[in-house]
Amino acid sequence: MKKDLLTFRDLSADDCEGLFKRSLELKEHHAAGMPDRTLVGKTLGLIFDKPSTRTRVSFEAAMVQLGGTPLFLSTQDTQLIRNEPIADTANVLSRYLDCLAVRTYSQDLLNELAAAASIPVINGLTDLYHPCQVLSDLMTILENKGGLEGLRIVWVGDGNNVAHSWLNAAAILPLHLVVACPEGYQPDEAILKAAIEDSKGGIEVITDPEEAVRDADVIYTDVWASMGQESEHGLRRKFFQPYQVNEGLVAKAKEDVIVMHCLPAHRGEEITADVLDGAHSIVWDQAENKLHMHKGVVERLILG
Repeated sequence: MKKDLLTFRDLSADDCEGLFKRSLELKEHHAAGMPDRTLVGKTLGLIFDKPSTRTRVSFEAAMVQLGGTPLFLSTQDTQLIRNEPIADTANVLSRYLDCLAVRTYSQDLLNELAAAASIPVINGLTDLYHPCQVLSDLMTILENKGGLEGLRIVWVGDGNNVAHSWLNAAAILPLHLVVACPEGYQPDEAILKAAIEDSKGGIEVITDPEEAVRDADVIYTDVWASMGQESEHGLRRKFFQPYQVNEGLVAKAKEDVIVMHCLPAHRGEEITADVLDGAHSIVWDQAENKLHMHKGVVERLILG
């Protein structure tokens, strides 16, 4: 039976542990020049509505390094642009491909595509969730902290799609998540409520960023206006300025705190350049690990 990765909730704690272990192993093999060719003859389709650097390149490179073939499909180049039913597209692509990664606006569209497809479908980002991002983030935290249990992970900024996937992760894994957002920009109430009910290590939602980062092991931020919210940028800057991750805020956390950002970053807005490039930052390791986690994800979903 095929398995999709549409939200982090599609995973169990055991699934996560297996993906972390395998992805770290794949990373070690790559660094040692030991090729893994587990997906020879397999194909991954990528349907992208939204621009992408890291997600697209890491999925494509992941397939190539595993011996498979990635096929990039902009929505503008498919019959979807001419209103072909989503189910028809899913049925046809299921006859051509072994797996499909989709980066789009609507989670409902992704769910409809996955329901009709007979091949695994991966969420490469929607407006609601970004599960693969958080999987690779957790892998990076494991590398740096040695475990997840008891860690205080603090999200500072907008309650967006990545924040939603962090909430879902906190419902499955034994980490303590603190979400610090301005009033009116907090996560979706239903997603938050469900995550709190199932939380393994505790979830807090507060509005004071300085209070949030006290004793933080991890500080995580993202842009203040996501794709599709560009018209709100000026207004958001006024509300989010106190949530900037700068040296003053980082100094209130633990001495060995690590700082993360899923990129692209707007230096001088949600994070200052001295923090992004500073000693606490692990953003480049974080970006690299998308490649190796994506290898683990496509291998697991294609091979079962």
